[in-house]
Amino acid sequence: MTLRFFPRLLSCFLLALAASLCHAADSPAATLRVGVLQFGTVGWELDVMQAHHLAQKRGLNLKIVPLASGDASTVALQGDAVDIIVSDWIWVTRQRADGMNVSFAPYSNAVGSLMVKADSGLRSLADLKGKSIGVSGGPYDKTWLLLRAYANKKLGLDLASALRPVYAAPPLLNELALSGQVDGALNVWHYDARLEAKGMRALIKLPEILAGLGVDKPMPLIGWVFREDWAKQNREALERFLSASQEANGIMAKSDAEWERLKPLMHVEDQATFLALRDGYRNGIASCEHVDSQATAASVFKVLAETGGDKLVGKSRVLSEGTFWNGSPLPTCPKN
Repeated sequence: MTLRFFPRLLSCFLLALAASLCHAADSPAATLRVGVLQFGTVGWELDVMQAHHLAQKRGLNLKIVPLASGDASTVALQGDAVDIIVSDWIWVTRQRADGMNVSFAPYSNAVGSLMVKADSGLRSLADLKGKSIGVSGGPYDKTWLLLRAYANKKLGLDLASALRPVYAAPPLLNELALSGQVDGALNVWHYDARLEAKGMRALIKLPEILAGLGVDKPMPLIGWVFREDWAKQNREALERFLSASQEANGIMAKSDAEWERLKPLMHVEDQATFLALRDGYRNGIASCEHVDSQATAASVFKVLAETGGDKLVGKSRVLSEGTFWNGSPLPTCPKN
């Protein structure tokens, strides 16, 4: 090729590239409908995702669908009103056992602790014998069942009879705990963070409970949940969304300034509550340690099945195959 032809060739290449870019820009973005609790913590991550255009730059258009409750989320997913929600893998494996093929991609391992007043004098689970304990989520709350299994194994106690459980919604449970109407509170993590900011402390945390049951690895309980048939038809869009979620969490893990921007969404009454919520969220971000979370979940599910029975896990006594989405991206562990 002589040099006199090179400008013409370069010009043709640039015209073709421009046409290709224009065509890509004109292509409609894939729309993904995300069902989110109106006052849930997932909304914080989605706000980060949108503020930094993390979905848009991956060719995704997120349609946020506000929902009133966890039950409303699962109904919306089952009714094809949304494409993806946040739920736990226990619900997913139960649905799969009943014939509805939904799948789970890890999102967070932030879970509740058993909180008591700092000056209560309570130092161990055994000290609560005969006292009252507030439990969010009802008698089949997964953390409550794991705590019962732990107490039975380590102390020979059936907490359902050794204590006086009081079942209440998370906001009411916090009020009962702060006013001293219950001696301890087993709530979801962000309500625990608010109790911590008011001076309460954790008597026992879920990692200690799991370790007592022979599970010594981190385990995300909640994650992104979606229908398997939809995921197979929209695999690329799903994996781009999960990648955007991971990038958003990376920002939230490192940037204090980002949390200052989020503060108005968090409805915090003081700096202590803000910091407790920020740090609690960060501690729950799924990491490279969760690469074998399916095996860990299988061990935990066995305990829950033995303790909660059909009312918690339904027909299945083992983790249903396909519960964990095999395409789920997780942060890469650094090599030694």
